[in-house]
Amino acid sequence: MPRIRLLPDDELNPETLAQVQAVEASGADATVMRAVANRPDMFEDYFKFYYPSHQQGIVEPDLKELVRLKVARLNDCFT
Repeated sequence: MPRIRLLPDDELNPETLAQVQAVEASGADATVMRAVANRPDMFEDYFKFYYPSHQQGIVEPDLKELVRLKVARLNDCFT
């Protein structure tokens, strides 16, 4: 069970819902988006930071994702 509640569609504001649905329609996982949606005041700023840091830099995005998944698994987080 997640420690942070993942908001269902009916609890997301319209802008966040549209973003979540677009991500899920592309086949990607929107779990992080649903968790961050608990703080709508931080939602936009978080992803302004997250996406560039995830997609740019010396370490390739695929490796960053594998590290993120390993850290999550070690902390009994299955997202």
